[in-house]
Amino acid sequence: MSRLACRFCQAPLARTFVDLGMSPLANSYVAAEDLASSEAFYPLHTYVCGECRLVQLPMAASPREIFSDYAYFSSYSDSWLRHAERYAEATAARFGLGGESRVIEIASNDGYLLRWFRARGIPVHGIEPAANVAAAAEAIGVPTRIDFFSSTLAEELAGEGLTADLLVGNNVLAHTPYLNDFVAGLGKVLRPAGVVTLEFPHLQRLIDGNQFDTIYHEHFSYFSFTTVKRVLEAHALSVFDVEEWPTHGGSLRVFAGRAGGPHAAGGRVGELLAREERLGYGTDAPYDAFGERVKATKRRLLAFLGEAVGAGRRVAGYGAPAKGNTLLNYCGVRTDYVGYTVDRSPHKQGRYLPGTRIPIFAPDRLRADRPDYVLVLPWNLRDEIAEQMRDVHDWGGKFVVAIPEVEVF
Repeated sequence: MSRLACRFCQAPLARTFVDLGMSPLANSYVAAEDLASSEAFYPLHTYVCGECRLVQLPMAASPREIFSDYAYFSSYSDSWLRHAERYAEATAARFGLGGESRVIEIASNDGYLLRWFRARGIPVHGIEPAANVAAAAEAIGVPTRIDFFSSTLAEELAGEGLTADLLVGNNVLAHTPYLNDFVAGLGKVLRPAGVVTLEFPHLQRLIDGNQFDTIYHEHFSYFSFTTVKRVLEAHALSVFDVEEWPTHGGSLRVFAGRAGGPHAAGGRVGELLAREERLGYGTDAPYDAFGERVKATKRRLLAFLGEAVGAGRRVAGYGAPAKGNTLLNYCGVRTDYVGYTVDRSPHKQGRYLPGTRIPIFAPDRLRADRPDYVLVLPWNLRDEIAEQMRDVHDWGGKFVVAIPEVEVF
């Protein structure tokens, strides 16, 4: 067996964070004609580095296997679109962006973010590896290069004059197994006074909120602020601000510029570093306790579903997110517990969840079928979904979430 090494500092990996068993790729939705075919399952075993404290999943499948044809389209979440619009408004004002500026987004998906800058007359350019998703961005006028971001691509972009006053990476830093090469590329495409913002789920929120379902094969790394600051600084990028957001169960938005650049560090940087130190993120304790909480959640969800189905109640799902596939596969939940799920994205409707083979329908199926319980798989959108589907209560149905604890509402 080859030795596992930390993807940032190359120290040996030996300490388990949580082992979720074997699971298929979380976004590999199954077409009806493929139901008789087998699926590939990979270990979903995360480790924490004893040196830099980076929580990470060793690469089981390559990024091209995961991302080249992708089922996630950002624009189908109303709350995420509003989040993107607010970001564009705030950063354009804060950094004085205008017609002479350029905003580049890495993993720009379907243009959900860059559309708001373009509407303000600010030149934009997207980088997106999934051709099917990039086509949706192009269709709304967002120029998009189909490729994976890397240090080599950054040099090509800079050689073409495509450099950024604002370089955006929303929920992409965790998606690269080549962490050092990716971060090295950020500085190469950044203008001298430019700003890079990186948004990603905060490890503290993952641990505090028992958010083990956010662990899946396309998320290679899970960052504390302390660790991500160390990674950026190793590649001559200086962190000058950080914001905490409720998105994806609790995320950080980190602001950085070239080392020695014009941006002075604000007070929030020191405050968050101090908090993580108080919580022991430089020790083993917070990492070692996580696995037992995860096992307890599995037992509680299965107990609830077993009791409900045993009493003749019908359970359906809402949403077909990647996190839901981690939850259902880890817990061994299949159609004997959850008969089907629904999703707003037409790209998922008519398909089946990977591993569990639970069918996916349009949301109107819930209204026609009127199940007793609706298991909300994207629990981070529970309020948005409860509002969209408020008529569930009209027929006496109830919503259920499993994270952070099993809750009926």
